[in-house]
Amino acid sequence: MASEVSSTRPPSTSGHAPSMADSLPSVDFGFDELRDRMARFTVKFDDFIERGRKRVLEERNQFRMNVAELHEDQRMKKKDIEILKLQSATQAHALEKEQQEEAEMSAAIAAIKLQQDSRAAHRDRLRAQVEETQTMIGQRLEAQRRHAQQLEAQARFNRPELEFWQDYLCLRIEGAGVEDRLKFVYTHVDERAWEREAWFELGMGKRDYELLHCHPKLEPDAMRRVLEQLNDSRDLAVFLKRMRELFIATLKAAS
Repeated sequence: MASEVSSTRPPSTSGHAPSMADSLPSVDFGFDELRDRMARFTVKFDDFIERGRKRVLEERNQFRMNVAELHEDQRMKKKDIEILKLQSATQAHALEKEQQEEAEMSAAIAAIKLQQDSRAAHRDRLRAQVEETQTMIGQRLEAQRRHAQQLEAQARFNRPELEFWQDYLCLRIEGAGVEDRLKFVYTHVDERAWEREAWFELGMGKRDYELLHCHPKLEPDAMRRVLEQLNDSRDLAVFLKRMRELFIATLKAAS
């Protein structure tokens, strides 16, 4: 700010003589210009303040909007996290269920395989048993065939002797309906009725002969002695003769 100082002052209009103050130079401080400049500064400052306030308001509003957007983003992300957690739990449950089903299927497959192995082993055992049975049947059939051939040969050899004993002892030999057992039937053992029959069954399935049934009943001790003699001597002809004698003696005692 410049000031202008005048070196001369106008002369006083009073009629008094000039004082010392009148003789001092006048000074121009330029207050008007200063006020003008201050006014312009004030306008600029007020404009600066207004613009600053608007900028602050805009920035605050923008900050609030940013904060609201952040909150909204946070809320959406939180919601997304909850959805992901739910999906993860659902997938975990589905995975656990699949694992359980897989374990059950594996157990079922193992049980089926074990059952198949057991059935295969049982089938192999049955097949082996069938083969063994077929072999045994074949062996028995062969043994029966050989035995039949032997019996046929023995029958041809024994037929004359058998006919002799049938005629001499009035004896006939029949099957008893049981394997390894024969029935011996006598006639002409009762003087009062020559056609009356007396018979006994002889078991031949063991090493020792067995006297199983007889009719009429014979004395047990006599039967035991005759049977012991047969097992000791193995002489069937003598045994048949002694049995005939026992039947005749028993029928005579009963008459």
